[in-house]
Amino acid sequence: MSSVFTKIINGELPGRFVYRDETVVAFLTIEPLRYGHVLVVPVEEVDRWTDISPRAWTQINEVAQNVGRAVIEAFDAPRAGYIIAGFEVPHTHIHVFPSHGLEDYNFANVMKMDETDPEKMDEAAAKIRKILDTDEKGYPH
Repeated sequence: MSSVFTKIINGELPGRFVYRDETVVAFLTIEPLRYGHVLVVPVEEVDRWTDISPRAWTQINEVAQNVGRAVIEAFDAPRAGYIIAGFEVPHTHIHVFPSHGLEDYNFANVMKMDETDPEKMDEAAAKIRKILDTDEKGYPH
């Protein structure tokens, strides 16, 4: 059975994409720690990050680093947070988000889907895409 991320990647579920290529996608999470919280996900459905090929892992981290730079700039944050948790969806993903301190890393503080402002979510995705120079589907211009 496909993961929820595979369904988003395949267009079966909606997603606010900020980056996409043949190996990696990046889209906003529906339950962010802060606006601008992005998930960097391999297209290949692999549960544990320790099982990804070294080549794909390098590409995933390169995208995560670029997204991190974009969220720092877009949200005037001193750092970009980077977390690999992986228990909520059995599909490897890296959380990248604007961070102002360690308190931003607490998943007990996520905004639930019904607490987020859809307009602010769209705006966050647009800000990141502008810096990454990608279109609404996440493809580079």
